[in-house]
Amino acid sequence: MEKKILSAGHICLDITPMFPASAAQAEISELLRPGALVRTEGAAVSTGGSVANTGLALKMLGNEVELLGKIGQDAFGALLKSLIAGYGAGGLIEDAGSATSYSVVLAIPGRDRLFLHCPGANDSFSAADISETSLEEAVLFHFGYPPLMRGMYAREGADMVEMFRRMKAHGVATSLDMAAIDPSTEAGRIDWRRILRAVLPYVDFFVPSFEELCFMLDRPRYDRLNRGGDMTEGLSLRDEALPLAEELLEMGCGVVLIKCGTAGMLYKTAGAERLAAVGSRLPLDTAVWADREGIQPCFRPEVVRSATGAGDTSIAAFLTAVLRGYRPEKCAALAAAEGACCVTAYGALDGLRPLEELEARISAGWETL
Repeated sequence: MEKKILSAGHICLDITPMFPASAAQAEISELLRPGALVRTEGAAVSTGGSVANTGLALKMLGNEVELLGKIGQDAFGALLKSLIAGYGAGGLIEDAGSATSYSVVLAIPGRDRLFLHCPGANDSFSAADISETSLEEAVLFHFGYPPLMRGMYAREGADMVEMFRRMKAHGVATSLDMAAIDPSTEAGRIDWRRILRAVLPYVDFFVPSFEELCFMLDRPRYDRLNRGGDMTEGLSLRDEALPLAEELLEMGCGVVLIKCGTAGMLYKTAGAERLAAVGSRLPLDTAVWADREGIQPCFRPEVVRSATGAGDTSIAAFLTAVLRGYRPEKCAALAAAEGACCVTAYGALDGLRPLEELEARISAGWETL
């Protein structure tokens, strides 16, 4: 059987107007003044979201991938389909009653980015959108960004739980990634601990970021560490991330990989009995994977241009390594290496490198932070 991956979840079209360097001298209030005509220098149009970033990265790393993102039958949807087709991928779900999700990214020189986001069809994505035909040859199901999809967190995540339960009933291994949550939004008021307790028994590989976990499981810690900058700068993974990983395993998931920015990554695995439940389509060597724990430092990138997509592409490398039967420490190392390559380019996929190249650089003594 081919190792087919289903990459589902959030997808959108990113539109980034290019501001001239002179815009850095203007005040935001003046630059975006009502009635003003702001001159730009073209725009970058690209795919965004977990389905595009992780899904296409998985395909570029040599996997057979079906993309299961939901779009509308509108001009933005047609453009998104065209961009996806340029990578030789397809499988998007079309809904005539929904608008295609998009983000306008205002990246004014010298300032933090401002996003204008329309969730569109992502909010109506449901377990019913995934056909039985898609599951027939699937080995792994990866789902990304449920905090940005109303249907996935409504009713205490009932539909998301049913979706993952269905995957496990078909013998498909499962992976789940999260997204940053704005406390002022509807998703910011949800009891995410309750949702995680319900869904994680059906999740084999849980790959969130430290920031996302803190928000969901430990708001006092989140508020203590969130000072407006990088929460992971100078972070002690054993003191801060390990307790979160242990709690997640107690909730029932099989493998936890926590992305911690420049502090690196922490992984921790469940016992042999839980890992055996990953299933026959993706069997794990429990003698190698059971009861493992480790910290993977971040590799030093040649240059840092943009962190866009670094977490998503690192997940793609991690899952590809898992599918190849690598040991957990090697899977984590390749994930960190892919993330370090991603930040050297502006686009989420432009810095992607084959695993063989990453292995060679690591073997040659790639310096870590």
